[in-house]
Amino acid sequence: MMRSLLCTLFLFSSAVSLHADSPDSKKRAWETIETNGHPTARHEAALVGFQNKLYLLGGRRINPVDVYDPATNVWSAKSETPLELHHFQGVVVEDAIYLMGAMTGPYPKETPLEKVVVYHPSEDRFDFVHSIPESRRRGGAGAIFHDGWIYLVGGITNGHIDGCRRWFDRYDPKTGMWEILPDAPHERDHFQAAIIGNRLYAAGGRVTSKRDNAVFSQTISKIDVYDFDAGKWLSPDQCPDLPTQRAGNSVVAIEGKLVVGCGESADQKQAHDEVEVFDPETKSWSAWPYMNQGRHGTGLVQIGESLYTASGSGNRGGGPELESTERLLLKE
Repeated sequence: MMRSLLCTLFLFSSAVSLHADSPDSKKRAWETIETNGHPTARHEAALVGFQNKLYLLGGRRINPVDVYDPATNVWSAKSETPLELHHFQGVVVEDAIYLMGAMTGPYPKETPLEKVVVYHPSEDRFDFVHSIPESRRRGGAGAIFHDGWIYLVGGITNGHIDGCRRWFDRYDPKTGMWEILPDAPHERDHFQAAIIGNRLYAAGGRVTSKRDNAVFSQTISKIDVYDFDAGKWLSPDQCPDLPTQRAGNSVVAIEGKLVVGCGESADQKQAHDEVEVFDPETKSWSAWPYMNQGRHGTGLVQIGESLYTASGSGNRGGGPELESTERLLLKE
């Protein structure tokens, strides 16, 4: 009852109008799945969809790669990462998963990786491949694959101390070529990106600065949008604002819409459980069902007609680390 009242008040008071959208709360809700086995509890990891399975990679400490098969409802553990890898968005390219824009080491002065790391699921094997230019190394960045290139946007160069960037680059996974592109309109780290049509959306995140005692507070409402056809970033007045500001959030594109869930902020101790969806065609936001457990530092992955999330941290910061798996049915 209290959640319903608060939601109603929010919908009428928010500067961004939200409306119910399919899947709507009347018919569907997130389900906490009783799986056979569990993923290793972790956060600041990447949850990636590959060949109709979930792959959970990295996170604080050295962890195994955990794989969930929805067809069998089984979680299984594979090889451990070759070093501690965290704060990255995994990218699938053909038969491999690329780990870029990542950091290693303990809080608060984590170190950006020097090389691109590639995981080969069929062989359960990691490779260190091309070097990342020293002047463009950072973690907590958004990463996506588009038209043969991996695009990397934003990130932070000095762990959680400072060094948030507006950087925008692209990398050719076949040749190792690295190109510097025009900076994004906003500095941001601890976020994810997605592609809809021929546009990149960098959504959520914050400007992390422990040096200024502002680790969680400087979240960003504006979503930056890059138009590949025009070869430029849209002006901020052409871009949407995220209804609920948060960092450490997860982003996925589903049927031409931008889905933003999970996250952490200075506004509340609990990790965010809101799922908000932007439709570029109507330029409107919709509210999807709340997750059963708020979490940050993980991902959202669509497999078939279901949306999945797993693991992550239940509160802002480092814990409690979760081992649960949730699913939202997108269609009957």
